[in-house]
Amino acid sequence: MSSSTTVRTARRRTLRMAALALTAAAGLTLTACSGSDAAGTKPAGHSDTGAAVESSGAGSSAGAQGSGAPASPGAKADAKSGAAGKQSGGAHATNGGKAASPARTQRLADGVSTAEISKVGDQHYRAKIVARGSVLATLEAKGQDAGLDANDMFLVLTSDGQVRSWTGGGHQGPGTFKIAGGWTVKVSKVGELHYRAEFLSPSGDADDTVEANQHDIGFVANGVNVVLSAGGVISAHS
Repeated sequence: MSSSTTVRTARRRTLRMAALALTAAAGLTLTACSGSDAAGTKPAGHSDTGAAVESSGAGSSAGAQGSGAPASPGAKADAKSGAAGKQSGGAHATNGGKAASPARTQRLADGVSTAEISKVGDQHYRAKIVARGSVLATLEAKGQDAGLDANDMFLVLTSDGQVRSWTGGGHQGPGTFKIAGGWTVKVSKVGELHYRAEFLSPSGDADDTVEANQHDIGFVANGVNVVLSAGGVISAHS
């Protein structure tokens, strides 16, 4: 073999080795880039999830604020009823961690049902209406009286924890009726499950007005117990 042939062969081997070295270096560069992309993808994904959760929370807050917007007196009564429901389900939260006091039991006018009355807070009482071991209804009076028409047995729970019950004496509105206490009451339908009762003076003017909107109401006035149901039935008992 001549010296020129030997030189050419050595040059070819050197070029091949250089090419292999470049290929290996390129492979390492691609791997490193790929690894940095994968590592960068995860934080981006976490960032998106956090934004979605934050957006969802903001939507919930907006919805809650919207539901608590100022409304008509009837709607306020509904809001109070809804608040009472929340308090009933979460007494620990609404009373600074204080649970309701142990209940006392009182037999009701139908002779079958009982009321389990418990104190939740100041001027805040709850009464569970129980018959044959089952809870039929729950009344909650917070700062004002509450009432219920339970299939022609009427109940009033006062804000100081008294339960008064009676049967019969209901008048189905719309109409004008004489009720216990000597009052004349005009009951009119305002909407679905929404009735108004106007207590009329001897001249026929409305001295006072109450409304039952989507839930029954009850109160004690001058020693007379009154219930107006969302279905338009009014009953009074002294």
